[in-house]
Order: sequence, then C-alpha cells, then structure tokens
Amino acid sequence: MKEARDINKHIMQEKIENLIRETLKNLNIETKNIVLEHPADLNMGDYSTNVAMSLAKKLKTGPKELAEKIVKKLNKNLPEEILKVKVAGAGFINFYLFREFFVGSVKEILENKNFGQNNLFKDKKIMVEYTDPNPFKPFHIGHLMSNAIGESISRIIEFSGAKISRANYQGDVGPHVAKAIYGLLKYGMPDESKTISEKAHYIGELYAKGNDAYEDDEKAKKEIEEINKKIYDRSDKKINEIYDWGRRITLEAFEEIYKILGTNFNYYFFESVMAPIGQKLVNENLGKVFEKGDEGAIIFQAEKYDPKLHTRVFVTSQGLPTYETKELGLTKTKFEKENLDMSVVITAHEQQDYMKVVGKALEIMSPEIARKMKHIVHGMMRLATGKMSSRKGNVIIGESLIFESCDEILKKIEDRDFTEEEKKQISKDVGVSALKYSILKQNIGGNIIYDFEKSISFEGDSGPYLQYSYARANSIIEKAKTENILPGFLLNDENSDPLPVGDIEKLLYRFSEVVLRSAEEFEPHYIANYLIDIARAYNTYYGNTKIIDKDDPMSPYKIALTLAFATVMKNGLYLLGIKAPERM
Repeated sequence: MKEARDINKHIMQEKIENLIRETLKNLNIETKNIVLEHPADLNMGDYSTNVAMSLAKKLKTGPKELAEKIVKKLNKNLPEEILKVKVAGAGFINFYLFREFFVGSVKEILENKNFGQNNLFKDKKIMVEYTDPNPFKPFHIGHLMSNAIGESISRIIEFSGAKISRANYQGDVGPHVAKAIYGLLKYGMPDESKTISEKAHYIGELYAKGNDAYEDDEKAKKEIEEINKKIYDRSDKKINEIYDWGRRITLEAFEEIYKILGTNFNYYFFESVMAPIGQKLVNENLGKVFEKGDEGAIIFQAEKYDPKLHTRVFVTSQGLPTYETKELGLTKTKFEKENLDMSVVITAHEQQDYMKVVGKALEIMSPEIARKMKHIVHGMMRLATGKMSSRKGNVIIGESLIFESCDEILKKIEDRDFTEEEKKQISKDVGVSALKYSILKQNIGGNIIYDFEKSISFEGDSGPYLQYSYARANSIIEKAKTENILPGFLLNDENSDPLPVGDIEKLLYRFSEVVLRSAEEFEPHYIANYLIDIARAYNTYYGNTKIIDKDDPMSPYKIALTLAFATVMKNGLYLLGIKAPERM
C-alpha cells in the first residue's frame, strides 16, 4: 500500500519533509527517516520535527545547537506557504504557515463535499466481517462493540477508495443452540402475542437456564449433547421445528437492531452452512496439516509450526466440527463469493488465540489467501457491575442499552420545539451516537469503562456533543441564508488589524490527514478524537465571535469557516457511523 500512501500524503507535509531533507543534504547530513507531526499545542506551530534531536548523538553535537543550525539554513529557502521556522524546547523545529494557506484550505473544503477522501485502497475489494451475534443467544454489548467498530472501519476504508462488502457470520449451530432448545422443551414456547423482540429475549433467558443445567446436572448435560447431535443431522422433527422457529425469531430481532444501528450487510454467513465445507477441507488435509488425536478427534498441532501457538481440536471425537473448522469453511466461502484483495475480521479479544491457530493452518493450506487476511481484536466493555458474560446469563442486553440511551435523550429534548416524530428520530440518532462514540473514541484493542451519564451528555467528550456542535453550525448557516450573507474570503477589513489565524482554521485542513491515518491503521479513534478537538475549537470561536453581522465585511468569511466546519464534522460523523442531525 506504500504507493497509495505516497499519492495521498498531504501536500504540505510532503513539501516540508522534502525541504528538511534538502536542507540536511546541503549541510552534508544524511538521514533516512524524517518524522513530521503537528504540535499538541496549536500555538507552537503547524508542523514540528525532532530530526535534530534524533541526529544529535550521531553527529556528536547538542540537539538545540543542531536545530538552530538547520533552522538558519531553512530560513534561506522557505516556500511561500511557510511564514517562519523556529527552534523550540530541547531541539524541536517548528513550522508556522501563512494565513493564505488556511484560507485556501477552507476554499478547498467548500468546493469538495467529500473532503477527506483519499485513494489508499483505490479499487481494492475488501470484505469486512463484524457483529457476528449468535441466534438463540442475546445480542449483548460485545456485539454492539463489534458493530460500531466494523461499521466505522468499513466506512473509513470505503472513503479511502475501497469496494466494500459487509459480512455477518452467525453461529446458528453449536452447544449454545442445544442449550436454548433444551430450555424451550422444558419450559415451553412463549406466548404468540409477544413481539419479536420479547420472544428473542425469552429464548435468551432459556439459553441461560439451559447453560446452568448443562453445568450443574449430569442428566441434563447428556440430553443437551444429544439435542446438539440431532440439530446437526436434522433427525428429530420436533427439535427441527423448534430450531427453525427460534432461528427465524432471533434473526428477525437482530435485523431490527441493525436497522437502528444503521448497518446493511451484503452477506450473511452461518455456521450450519460453513461446517460441512470446513470439515471437507480438514478431511482433505488429514495427514498433511491435521492428524488424529485421542479418541478419534482430528487436531492441528500448531506448536509444531510456531512455539507460541498450541494444539486445537478441529473435529471432535463425536465427529462434529468445531469453531476452528467452521472458520476455515467461512474463509474459503468468502473468497469464492468475491475475488478479494483483503478479508478483515473483527472479533473480541477472547477469539484471538484460536484465530491465530486457524490462521496458521490456513497459511499452510492456502498461503495466498492467508496473506490477504487481517484479524482485528477489540477489548471488553465494562460497567459498574464488571465484566459481562453471556455464558452465565448476567449479560447486559445490547438492545436494552440502545433503548435506554434513546429514552434518556428523549427526556432531555421533550421541551424543545420539535414535532413528536422529530423528537423520536432525534432521540434515536443521538442515543445511538452516545453508544458508538463511547466505543470508538478509544483504541480498538483497549477495554472500555462505559459511563452511561457521560455518554448521553450534550457537553464534554460525547457523541451528542459532536452532533449538537454540527446542528449549531447548521443553524448559523441557515440564518445567514435568510440574512443573504454568503460565504466569502475577505481576509480583513482595511480599517482594522488583520484577522489572526484561529484554532478552528489550524485544525480544519488536518481532517484529510486524520482520515488517512485511520485508514492505514484501521483505527477510528483518530477521527473521534479529532472531531472532539475541532468541535471544541468551533464552539470557542462561536462563543467569542459575532458570526452573522450584515455590517461586518468579515462576516462572509466567518460563514465560510462555519460551513467548512459543518462539512468536516458531517463527514467525520459519517465515518464513525453516526448521524448528523440538522436540528437538536
């Protein structure tokens, strides 16, 4: 992907890097890598490099002394966009850009509604698999995390030129299904008058009871194991009927949730279909990759190929395929569906070990496919009650959390001048954003401490705050239209001092860089954190500035800034899978 990165690298960043490289060459200093970053403090310039500090030891000189030497040389050949270069701290070299550069960036944003797009994955076919709930089990917070992360990653890499297909892999066979059906056989079917969601919840409750019985009652354990066999071979009419009904109900309930979350999948894959495909692959590679283990099970001794890995069972002694085997069947099917350049799979951290073993087996069987696989693992979400487990049944239902967020938002806006339908839509959009932002603002691999009250706040570090900032900017734009004030680019009133470059201008142009980095690293949190920074900058600007004023010749430029902010915010929210309400 290096070529694509070079093509899409921000022009100014590239120009400064080349300038530093040429200056060092003139000073007879050789270096391969030049690190160029934005200073955390906006007052310390627009770009900064530590090149003097990294070279000082090698050149046997002080970093600040070397930095001053480099800056002296730089200042003799500055391009028109750079106002000045200064040494800061222990030897950082900071670059300050001219106001015209930032004005040009605002113009660029206004001319391009898709500002931020790049060609990192141009024409690449990429399938992203995420969410992956199991029929007959609750849709829990882990599934919400996977959905938020997967949807955002899909949008980011699609925004970066890829042809995306979204996939959902659902476990419709296995011990969990047998446990749920055991519960339904013992406690009975739900009342037909109940909603799809209520029926799905009932199935989830009986799964938990079936799991308890499996762990505590030896007789029940044997019954559940027998049910599991019958599910696979479709040999029992009554069990087939319950299975088909439960599968349909839970899948319909999941679809209701996907609609709320704003996800549309291109492919649905099921373990029941992948199992025989995977088992055939295992059998074909028996004696080459896989071998017979104890009691007739088929195993893969991954530690033979990598000491960090371990042996796992691919087919049980009862002849049933495990998750690992089904994963092989799934991978084969994905690449048969489309000629993929990359297959991205998003799972919880708990699946990492077994996925590594599957990956090693795949590497031996189909190295060309293995090279195209990317596995992304996310952490756990924790509440005050601690870690949640669907095995024990003390799981926080994802759907319940969504609706609780929406209900609390509705209370916050119930006195505002909206129709009931508008209130309902806003509460749903904002409630979902509260959850998604809480997940996406942190790096994917880390655990999340979920603070419900903070997540739904219209102030501070939250999704609703971002949406409110966008709605505020949109309101100003609409008011400007009524006042007939159009975006313009007058830099200053001839009778006043030049307008200083504000934080909002210094941040706007960076959006494309942030999107590119998020795409390169498959990390949405860069965008989430950037949006908070720029929202705070705009709201400070709003609080200190009279934007709409017919008598102010600078008002058109202030509107242009507002419109640029709204464009960037809307695009950024979209990439996080969050709606941008016009009014709040």
